[in-house]
Amino acid sequence: MSRGSDLAGAVRRALERYFRDLEGEKPTAIYDMVMKNVEKPVLETVLAKAGGNLTLAAAMLGIDRNTLRKKLQQHRIK
Repeated sequence: MSRGSDLAGAVRRALERYFRDLEGEKPTAIYDMVMKNVEKPVLETVLAKAGGNLTLAAAMLGIDRNTLRKKLQQHRIK
């Protein structure tokens, strides 16, 4: 099993728990909820692994350095 499929499995399990815990409530904005809860720890972890180097972190993430800066500001990550 690849690391990507491990991550996908973790997301699936978390979403199954989320739906189970709704107890009849109608779910809304699931995509935004997941992205907001996943993006910040991804950014923090990759930035730490890159030793705080934005250029390296952006390359590791496969995004532009300016995009990374914008996302760091959005999530209030220094």
